[in-house]
Amino acid sequence: MESQVNWLTLTDLGRRFGLSAVSCGRMLSTAGMRDDDGMPSDVALDGGYAYRRPDQNANRSVLWHEERCTELLQSLGLHAIDEQQLVSQWADLLSALDEGSPSISASAEQMAEDMPKHLVAAVNARLQLLGCGFQVSPLKTAAQGSSGSRTAPR
Repeated sequence: MESQVNWLTLTDLGRRFGLSAVSCGRMLSTAGMRDDDGMPSDVALDGGYAYRRPDQNANRSVLWHEERCTELLQSLGLHAIDEQQLVSQWADLLSALDEGSPSISASAEQMAEDMPKHLVAAVNARLQLLGCGFQVSPLKTAAQGSSGSRTAPR
């Protein structure tokens, strides 16, 4: 039985390495996976590194193969962020946002919308350990919407 392929947005792929979508895109461009317009190259599409969804706006039409792109980025010298570190960072950020600050306009709820769905349970447990009353709703994370993991035709 074939394993399921995870397809990620550029934002989620970059996040695995502590990179912004822009920085991750530059790395993929350097590796020949994106053209001058930031779209997947023929090499990326033919090699199964990228998938273009039909009928989507340009920013959300491209998904990247998690395993192949992770291996590619690691071959370029990048190191994936340990998931425990990522959970701690999300929990610390959400806890601070929940406490509030006059200089920060984003709420914990708004920021949590960008959290990858697979981290929700661990982040919620960490928030409880921190004594924070805020909990992330798995129904409101971006992974349910436009920027999370996807399964697409191979």
